Amino acid sequence: MVPNNASGPSPSGGTPETGRVLTAAEHAEYERLRRAAKARHRWARQVGASVLLLLALLLAPAAVVAAWVDDEVSDTDRYVQTVAPLAADPAVQEVLIDRLTDRVVDNVGVEAVTDALAKALADAGAPPRVVQGAEALDGPLRSAVRSVADRVIRRVVTSDTFEQAWEGANRRAHAAVVNMLTGEREGVLRAEGDAVQLNLGAVVDEVRQRLVDAGFDKAAAIPDTDRTVTLFETEKLGKAQDAMRLLDIMGTWLPVLTVLLAALAVWTAPAHRVMLLIAATGVGVMMVVLLVALAVVRRVYLDAVPPSALPPDAAAVIFDTFVRFLRDSTRTLLVVAVITALAAYLFGPGRAARGVRALAQRGTTATGRGLHRVGVHTGSTGRWLDAHRSWITGVVIGAGAVALVLWNHPTVGAVALVLGLVLVVLAVVAVLAAAAGPEPAATAAGEPGRRAP
Repeated sequence: MVPNNASGPSPSGGTPETGRVLTAAEHAEYERLRRAAKARHRWARQVGASVLLLLALLLAPAAVVAAWVDDEVSDTDRYVQTVAPLAADPAVQEVLIDRLTDRVVDNVGVEAVTDALAKALADAGAPPRVVQGAEALDGPLRSAVRSVADRVIRRVVTSDTFEQAWEGANRRAHAAVVNMLTGEREGVLRAEGDAVQLNLGAVVDEVRQRLVDAGFDKAAAIPDTDRTVTLFETEKLGKAQDAMRLLDIMGTWLPVLTVLLAALAVWTAPAHRVMLLIAATGVGVMMVVLLVALAVVRRVYLDAVPPSALPPDAAAVIFDTFVRFLRDSTRTLLVVAVITALAAYLFGPGRAARGVRALAQRGTTATGRGLHRVGVHTGSTGRWLDAHRSWITGVVIGAGAVALVLWNHPTVGAVALVLGLVLVVLAVVAVLAAAAGPEPAATAAGEPGRRAP
């Protein structure tokens, strides 16, 4: 009777079901079919992983952009943080000063002043030369008004007060628009059906209180009704609110879906480490593509803005300011992708990877043994660390990844900090494991201590 063997024919060639001895040809055919089935299964996993990875890579740039747009549109603090530097930029300040100065000079009406002066002189019987001289004052007077206005406006625009006013105005305006688009019932600007309404409640309360303070006691009877004013009605308001809700969903879930697809691709692939290396490399390439696309869009934008509308340096500053967080996020993901790909390679069988691992092992082992020789013994703790090195490595790397995920808008500096901490912890664990010294039994027998892997 041939013993039962669930993995296939027994060494003698019997089948597990009948015990019949297979011929050499039958055994060879069985092995061929088993290898073919295994190859088909491996091929199916590889194809599935490739499809998942392709979807993740195609969605990666869109996920980054969607998350950035969602931050800028729905998060008032993030938006204010984005536009705040514009108030202190010299190029933008010059544009504001010139525009405000032009507006002041136009409102002053220098030409009307000189015309009135010339008419008054003519009516008073002044000589024609004097009248003509008054009319010629248009240029000098306009220059004087511009000079005074420019000096005053420049002093205001370059002050800290202007920066605070800029941030406050942007915060109020953005919060009002967000409340309207999201249907919130709070704030001065809100949506009611297809109508956009302005809530004057705060203004009514302030006016009523000031009238009472000024002695108009009957103003306290001003009713609280009719505190809203309909600014306009539009059928597109509902579409704008739907677009806002869609953006909120995409900005939140599209990055999550992209990460899940990439993780499933790595988990499905027959060779997890190789697929992780490919996935990280692909994400890095897509981030480079996104950075190149931003550079192209920037060039197109600058070429499309006429100098008469906005000076090139101011236009460049405005564009760079608005997309700087998108650039920062893209660069951060690029750095993370490069680090992940490098780590996946270093855990592989390549000659360079083995050399790096051997060098790190020799360094930590030498340090640990040096500590042991000077009397620093980690004993059983060090031996436990040595026995569970692989698990500890995984936990430390996982903790670093979780820290980056929980970090609010991590930057390249944050990635470098987390990476440095992970490497330090792994090095300390390796040194402590090497400082454990030999096993007690091995010491009693005079055997050398076990070398830390």
